[in-house]
Amino acid sequence: MEGTPSLRLPGEHFAAAIVFLAAGAAGLVWIAPELAAGLYLSPHVAGVTHFFTLGFLTMTIFGAIYQLLPVALGVSIRSERLGHVSFWTFAPGVAIFAAGIAASVPALRNFGVALVSTGIVCIVANVSLSLPRARERGVIWAAIAIALAFLASTLVLGLVLADSLRTGALAEARVRVLTVHLHVALIGWVLVMIVGISHRLLPMFLLSHGANTRWTRRALALLAAGVLALAAGVLCGFVDAHRTVQGALTWAGVALIEGGVVCFLVQARLLFAARMRPRLDAGLRHVVLALVCIACAAGLGPVVVLMGADHPRIDVAYVMLALLGLALYATGQFYKIVPFLVWISRFRHEMGRRKVPTVAELYSARVSNAGMVSFLLAMIVLLSGVLLGEVIVVRAGALLFAGGVTVFISQMARVACARRAGEVQS
Repeated sequence: MEGTPSLRLPGEHFAAAIVFLAAGAAGLVWIAPELAAGLYLSPHVAGVTHFFTLGFLTMTIFGAIYQLLPVALGVSIRSERLGHVSFWTFAPGVAIFAAGIAASVPALRNFGVALVSTGIVCIVANVSLSLPRARERGVIWAAIAIALAFLASTLVLGLVLADSLRTGALAEARVRVLTVHLHVALIGWVLVMIVGISHRLLPMFLLSHGANTRWTRRALALLAAGVLALAAGVLCGFVDAHRTVQGALTWAGVALIEGGVVCFLVQARLLFAARMRPRLDAGLRHVVLALVCIACAAGLGPVVVLMGADHPRIDVAYVMLALLGLALYATGQFYKIVPFLVWISRFRHEMGRRKVPTVAELYSARVSNAGMVSFLLAMIVLLSGVLLGEVIVVRAGALLFAGGVTVFISQMARVACARRAGEVQS
């Protein structure tokens, strides 16, 4: 195995991701009236959405890639220096871009777009140069390669949408391009990466190494094909006057994506069923809740296609379930990865010399489970409020979600500050 990069590179990505999660949670409270009204095209909603997508999810995935490449593929990132360059352009770029969209300030938005684009190009190039040197070219290798292609596509579509805000070039077609942009980002980039990362991490965390893992490959193939078909169906509306081809491609994409999600859920179910430890810790409970949210979002997908744009609150509920479900999955992985990295960094060399805490003792399981309950209640209340169109209910759900995020951040801070041997959970 080639040299693993220092923990500073993934660490700075994880730290920034947590900051963006806090910003997204606060923004969720702020945009409650627009969510209740189904105003998904609102600049405020777009700005907050990017705190979650670019800020939390994408930043988390970048950090995970730096750790996953040496462990799963036997190759380190091509240039650690370029990794830092991508971070210091991407992180401030996301903040400036999201703020510029939310505040409708073109100068901020355009400057943010330039920084975000630079950061994405840097990491795509960095990882793409690393993949050919990988010793292992299995499911995880394929997932990273596919996801990077969709990330590049997400960037291109985002640039087209940003230019349309300035020139109005897309006109009424903006919603079509936005729909494709959203699905390429959430499914092609984020979900495909989650499926690939889970192929390595879930068996390790669950101690279920003997389970059947063939469903991962099926999930990746179906999700990738589904996103392409859905994108083709939505975009071919530009030239398909009778909507025949558009409808066929769109529904084919929906069917393939639904099949991919089912395969991913089946894979997760097999891994959980084969686990050696019957009791789930806080991180894995977050993962279970996330899988439920992803399943519910998948169930709403065909409903959204059937009803079209005539029921915007259903559209908002669908995207909210998918986006927050993916965010919950990431928080669950944080509870597994960050304590382990901190333990390796601070306590590994003290083993045998004095009493050191276990990885699980770096945070409080009781407090973390309380945060998970807050997330569960938040999803129920948010979904109910959006579907009913009740602002006060949506805001209550957003506050519950913010409470869960506050608990999560407090536990990550506790892990980061663990310096003394013998620290145990309260």
